Amino acid sequence: MRKDVGTFLEYLADSKGCSQNTLAAYSNDLNQLMTFIETNKGDGAIDSNDELMKGYLFNLRDRKYSSATVARKIASTKSFFKFMVDVGKSKNNPTQGLLSPRVKRRSPSVLSPSEFRCLLAESAKLSTPEAKRDKVMLELLYATGLRVSELISLDTKDINSEQRYLYCSHGNSKRRIPFDSYIAKLLRDFINGARFELLYDEGEKALFLNRLGKRLTRQGFWEIVKNYASKAGLGGKVTPRILRQSFAAYKLQTGAELRDVQQLLGHVYISSTKVYEQISPTLR
Repeated sequence: MRKDVGTFLEYLADSKGCSQNTLAAYSNDLNQLMTFIETNKGDGAIDSNDELMKGYLFNLRDRKYSSATVARKIASTKSFFKFMVDVGKSKNNPTQGLLSPRVKRRSPSVLSPSEFRCLLAESAKLSTPEAKRDKVMLELLYATGLRVSELISLDTKDINSEQRYLYCSHGNSKRRIPFDSYIAKLLRDFINGARFELLYDEGEKALFLNRLGKRLTRQGFWEIVKNYASKAGLGGKVTPRILRQSFAAYKLQTGAELRDVQQLLGHVYISSTKVYEQISPTLR
C-alpha cells in the first residue's frame, strides 16, 4: 500500500497542483498511517479495516496530538482512501464513519486599510531602487492576494500592464489575476525604472530582484516586511500571509462574490475562503 501512497502524492501534485509543503504534510501523515496499519495487521491485533481506522484515531489521540493535528491527519487518511476507491484499487472506504475532532477556527488576522497605509508610508521614505521595489511588492500583494511564493516567482513576461492582469503559478496550476490601472502604472514604471537599475544580467527573467540583480528570495521578502512593520509601529502584526488575508477580507467586505475570491486566491476548497466572511468590517 505504500506504493499507492506514492501514486496518490503524484496525483495531488499533477492534478490538484498542491504545493511542496502540502505534499510533505500528506506524505508524513500517510506514512505514519502505513506504519500503524503494517504493525497492527502484522500481529493480527485488528481484523477489519473499519476497526483499523478507529484504532488509528485512538492512537493519534493517545499520542497527545492537538485536535487540529488529529483533524489534519484524519483528513489526509480520508482523502487517500477516497482516491483508492475512485481509481478502483479498493471497493470500500473504511474511513466513511470516521469522525474527526472539531477544531475551532480562529478568525484570520488582517490589516485595516489605514494600517496598510502606515506600512506603505515607510517604503515611500526612500527613493532607492530597493525602496521603490518594496513599495510595488507590498502594493501588489495587498491588491491581488498572491502567496509570497507566487510573488517572488513572477517573471516580467507574466505581467500584462496594458490589459491589466498577471499570470501566477502555484504547484502545477496557473491562474490569471486582474489588477487596476493604479497597479498597472506602478508595474510599468517599476519595470522601466527601478528594476532596470537593479538589473545586472539582461537575461534575468525575475520581476523582483535583490541588490545583486538576482531573484529576490522568500526569506529576503520576509525581512523586508518585518523591517517596514517595525518602523511603522505594527510589530509582529504584519506578515506576508496577513497581507494576503487582508486582501481576501477586504474583497468580501466590499461586495465580491465568494467564488470569485476563491478563484483569485487559488483555493481548492471554498471552505478555505469562507473563513474570511466572519471577519468584522475594517474598511477605515
